[in-house]
Amino acid sequence: MNLNGGAPTGPVSQRKGPSPAAIFALLAAAALVIIFFVRKPAAPMQEIPYSLFRERLEEGLLLSVNIRDGGTVEIRQKDGALYKTKIPYDDPTLMPALLEEGNSRKEGLLVDGTGRAWNFWRIAEQSLPFLLAFLLVLFLVRNMQAGPGGRAFAFGRSKAKRYHDNEKKATFEDVAGQKDAKYELQEVVAFLKNPEKFTKMGARIPKGVLLVGMPGTGKTLMARAVAGEAGVSFFHMSGSDFVEMFVGVGASRVRDLFEQGRKSAPCIIFIDELDAVGRTRGAGYGGGHDEREQTLNQLLVEMDGFDSKEGVIILAATNRPDVLDPALLRPGRFDRQVTVAMPDIREREDILNIHVKNIPLDDDVDLSRVARSTPGMSGADIANLANEAALYAARKDKDVVAQEDFEEARDKILMGVARSALVMSDKERRMTAVHEAGHALLHYFLENADPLHKVTIVPHGQALGMALSLPEEDHYSRTRGWIEARIVICYGGWTAENLLYNETTTGTKQDIQQATELARHMVCEWGMHGGLGPVAYGQEDEPIFLAREIARRQNYSDDTARRIDKAVQEILDQGRERARQILSKHRGELVRLSDALIERETLTDDEVRGLLGLFPA
Repeated sequence: MNLNGGAPTGPVSQRKGPSPAAIFALLAAAALVIIFFVRKPAAPMQEIPYSLFRERLEEGLLLSVNIRDGGTVEIRQKDGALYKTKIPYDDPTLMPALLEEGNSRKEGLLVDGTGRAWNFWRIAEQSLPFLLAFLLVLFLVRNMQAGPGGRAFAFGRSKAKRYHDNEKKATFEDVAGQKDAKYELQEVVAFLKNPEKFTKMGARIPKGVLLVGMPGTGKTLMARAVAGEAGVSFFHMSGSDFVEMFVGVGASRVRDLFEQGRKSAPCIIFIDELDAVGRTRGAGYGGGHDEREQTLNQLLVEMDGFDSKEGVIILAATNRPDVLDPALLRPGRFDRQVTVAMPDIREREDILNIHVKNIPLDDDVDLSRVARSTPGMSGADIANLANEAALYAARKDKDVVAQEDFEEARDKILMGVARSALVMSDKERRMTAVHEAGHALLHYFLENADPLHKVTIVPHGQALGMALSLPEEDHYSRTRGWIEARIVICYGGWTAENLLYNETTTGTKQDIQQATELARHMVCEWGMHGGLGPVAYGQEDEPIFLAREIARRQNYSDDTARRIDKAVQEILDQGRERARQILSKHRGELVRLSDALIERETLTDDEVRGLLGLFPA
């Protein structure tokens, strides 16, 4: 069974960093920007008359002269003072005087050949945008030329994560249970290890294997275990990674993924959540040119042209095989479907043993008891259960994890987080206790009901209280007797409130909904009503594109609809009357149980039996 219910946590393949030339270009650009913005701003210039400028020039007090367009002259004196002036008229003697003064002194006067002084900051300010643009173009060109297809167009390349042989491998020993699935996949492992064994017999190994199962059952881990057993590379990619907003990107990534697989053969290509890209064509709103459908078409072409002799096996996982395109499931593509089922009681115990290896356990911990109390949980749920139990123990500063920590973790997963701080009035609290006592009491007087595990009036999640029952063993189908007992228990809270208070609360909403759904299933789907017989009435309309039920088509007459409504009402009336008879007969026990709930808030099965004087379980 699944160890962690999730995908692997990281590839070992590494992308190459930028080239030294690109690093140098970026550093140079950054240095220019920093120098430009942190340089000391120029001091404000005081304007002086032109005549005063000529006097100071003749006296040799000037260090530099910069003549700008428009006749503006910027002057820097030897003492560092800055001035500016305006040439008021055409003065033919200015340039000869500047050149003569500059040549006559040893330190010279900084003036260019045209009479304009050179200014480093002015030159940098004008050239910086062009330099940055040049470096950016250089960087893009070098990256476009790097690698096949160029990094500039890398969005068309596959995003598959590759796990090499030197990674820590998962094997079938890491997968608890799932004997049937392992048996089917052993053939794939044998082919990858020794393909001649099959080819000499004229056999053809399946090109693709589809892993089907509920969420958290370990489909991804099973695929990694196949790669680990065979000792080959493993490419992992999600179905949603193929489709992007750009047209043609998904098809390009499919081609690139299969090309990588051919180069790395023998290997396994694993596509997780295949239904994200493999849904039936024509079900979307994009028509024949829908990007997802183009991606699916390319996937079909690649798998059809794939030769199994190349040593590349395609594995895929989905929990919605019913929505996949039939072309994907035909022989020659995904020829084999392997069901990764929910774990049974023995497999749940094996999964717990794996997940508690690094958790210090108290001597009172009974993992078989925990496994019995977790029917319907997947491998991911059980991994979460073990982790939550360890967290509970750590919060209480314990050194080991006790049985009660597993109980609290299971209750949190099944019922929700306890809201002990919720303030309730005494009347509302008492009515909640009566309601839950009505549910709990019926478990002991109905032959086909599951045993009560715990009853509580501590709010959990959205519920103000809960009566939790757990089956003694795993069930894969239910009898009519169990369903009728379940309907009676659903009406236990409603009946108890009416019996003691002659009114009901809104807390009965969920119970009534559950009872009504069970009764309608009995009549319309399960053939459990004698008057209507074993006939299926109604058909669920489930658009593949939306992947959810949105309507039920009525394929029967109005007269049959009235008979169905009458049959459903009869089943509900019988269940409600049965609940009233039992609780009226045991009204004293009902009051005692509700009083005990108000006092102690939570009671286990053994405590309820002791309170009511019933035989031990």
